[in-house]
Amino acid sequence: MSERWETKKEIRKNRRKYSDRYTFGDFIFEVFFWIPELLFLPFRMIFWLVRGVGRLIWNLFDGI
Repeated sequence: MSERWETKKEIRKNRRKYSDRYTFGDFIFEVFFWIPELLFLPFRMIFWLVRGVGRLIWNLFDGI
């Protein structure tokens, strides 16, 4: 009987350790990953736009 209670305690302890709850630490971790993305996104969009226009102009010259 005692062995059964020990395994139940282990199951409860593991359930708390590996729960699917969203914690404050998870939030901070995600914020630290999203800040650089939000800072560099406008520069990347400008780069893609300039690169696309440059390729369009270059392809027009290739067609001539």
